[in-house]
Amino acid sequence: MIREIVKIDEELCDGCGQCVPNCHEGALQIIEGKARLISELMCDGLGACLGHCPQNAITIENREAQKYDEQIVIAQMIKSGKATVFAHLKHLQDHNEMEYLNQALSYIKANRSSMPFSISEVHELLHGKKDQHLRNQPVSGGCPGSASASFQATGIQFNHQSAKSPSALTQWPVQLHLINPAAGYFNGADLLVAADCAAFAYGNFHQKFIAGKKVVIACPKLDQGKEIYIQKFIHLINKARVNTITVVIMEVPCCSGLVSMIQTALEQADRRVPLKLAVVGIQGELISEQQH
Repeated sequence: MIREIVKIDEELCDGCGQCVPNCHEGALQIIEGKARLISELMCDGLGACLGHCPQNAITIENREAQKYDEQIVIAQMIKSGKATVFAHLKHLQDHNEMEYLNQALSYIKANRSSMPFSISEVHELLHGKKDQHLRNQPVSGGCPGSASASFQATGIQFNHQSAKSPSALTQWPVQLHLINPAAGYFNGADLLVAADCAAFAYGNFHQKFIAGKKVVIACPKLDQGKEIYIQKFIHLINKARVNTITVVIMEVPCCSGLVSMIQTALEQADRRVPLKLAVVGIQGELISEQQH
């Protein structure tokens, strides 16, 4: 059958293995130094692994492939324990894959005596208070970050007669390919690294994140030349000696690639810099802030 399924570019893949734990279905393994799709039956084609590949070696393609088999996936996944199974069930719910989710639940109910969790725990996971990873927005297959969703803006009241909100931006340019990391205004600065979409999603972005910082923006999924980005981050850390780094990303998996680039730069740099991560939801809410 023709369906969406993972494709791995072996020339780009460096065997880092970051994709493996982020494939909830267990369809990927590192073999002979490269990520390999070990089973078409276990790849759902939804692309949760995409944003965890720092080399952008993983894409989704439409091709002839064996039909995904949820029963086989769940049977194998049980061996990895409750956390893995629950991450998978959330994954299916997040993507509105109700057919697969119902197949998984049917298997769990039929084999409840051998499950490392109770049916009530599953019910609470799917129908109880939803955490930051559980969304009700129906989305399509492929990369979750590009999936369509529609929702109502709430609590918004604009007074067009009132004074305009000032911009907190204090330098130009901001796009990471365009900035010069040797520019004097970066010296000793608090640096904000933001995913392109974040400022559009979070209404108070200037006051909350930009104020008092120098800014660079990037899209870890669409931008080319990630190694150039890493080298610029290293220069900002080593030469410009930035004081702190705050990263603001969206909740979609693709955005995690931006964090990976900065972490790689910090690992290769000569000095340590405090790193703070903020995650914004697609409906504009601030999901989390944490120090790394």
